[in-house]
Amino acid sequence: MPVTDQNYKDSDDLNMKSNIRKSTGQIAQYLGSNLLGDTGKIITGVAPFEDSSPHDITLVGDVHFLKKLDKTLAGAVIVPESFKGVEGLVAHGRSVFPVKNPRAAWAMVMQLFYPPFHPQWGMSNSAHKGKNFICGKDPNIGPFAVIGDNVIIGDRVVIYPHVYIGEGAVLGDDVTIYANVTIGDGTKIGSRVIIQPGTVIGSDGFGFAPDGEKWTKIPQLGIVQIDDDVEIGASNTIDRATFGKTLIGSGVKTDNQVHIAHNVTVGDNSLLVAQVGIAGSVTIGKHVILAGQTGVAEHLTIGDGAIIGPASGVAKDVPDKAVYSGAPAQPHRHWLRVQNVVATLPELKKRILKLESLVAGKTDSGESEKD
Repeated sequence: MPVTDQNYKDSDDLNMKSNIRKSTGQIAQYLGSNLLGDTGKIITGVAPFEDSSPHDITLVGDVHFLKKLDKTLAGAVIVPESFKGVEGLVAHGRSVFPVKNPRAAWAMVMQLFYPPFHPQWGMSNSAHKGKNFICGKDPNIGPFAVIGDNVIIGDRVVIYPHVYIGEGAVLGDDVTIYANVTIGDGTKIGSRVIIQPGTVIGSDGFGFAPDGEKWTKIPQLGIVQIDDDVEIGASNTIDRATFGKTLIGSGVKTDNQVHIAHNVTVGDNSLLVAQVGIAGSVTIGKHVILAGQTGVAEHLTIGDGAIIGPASGVAKDVPDKAVYSGAPAQPHRHWLRVQNVVATLPELKKRILKLESLVAGKTDSGESEKD
């Protein structure tokens, strides 16, 4: 079929459709939210503010959209609890969900209408299963997946084609592993974990001892442990420990192209954004955010709740709840002052050169420094 603008339009429309129908009352129950307006209205999809229909639910999360609510055709809207115009919306036939965290409610509704879709392979005949493989209920294992000896997987695990799972690995329930992922020997993965394509978990840590002009490899004898409700982005590399374990705590989310070195501990519910690189034996606390391209030097500790700005280089420990930026990383407010000075350096240089010239002129004319 030739590619036309209409093909693209049809494709875009398909991407937004859902075969799930929910009443506004059911959505309110799912969200644990109050509902103002019709409890029996049928909603069939989720749509952006400007492109919604009377059978869609949309998000009105900030002032920009609150000021032009009359522009949306959505039959149901999620608004902040503090929104004052609810009565007007209801009067115009809309069902309203006032919630404390609109973005989180929006994400939940999207999950409700667009649950993950996976091809149904069952247990593919072309998948390789090693000796003593223990498999839970309802496996979904794709073609050419390779599962080593003594592997244990839980219930409802989805393993895409060309995944490799090494000897002695253990996976919990409801794990999804996308194509071309490699999981090293002995890796332990909790329940409800998602691993995006191309990621390598349990590769050797970067350990070499200097030996004259050579480097002697240090065997990496530990494992990687990933706790429950973690999502690992595409093309991550998470190294096994030299001894013990590299630990990814529960609820951690990593973006694409993140590197976590041997013996690192990442605390619960932390976020690692794209291209973060963490050197060996670093301890990262709970609820930490490392923005994109942040680098962390080895053997450091980043405290609970800390935030590190983008492209920062962390070279010393960071206290709990601190906000750091820059390379080398420093308290964010101090970094802002430094950047303000940096912006004025060309003008400062001109002034200094002018002052030097004036001082040199006075000295040449025989005037004393005191004068």
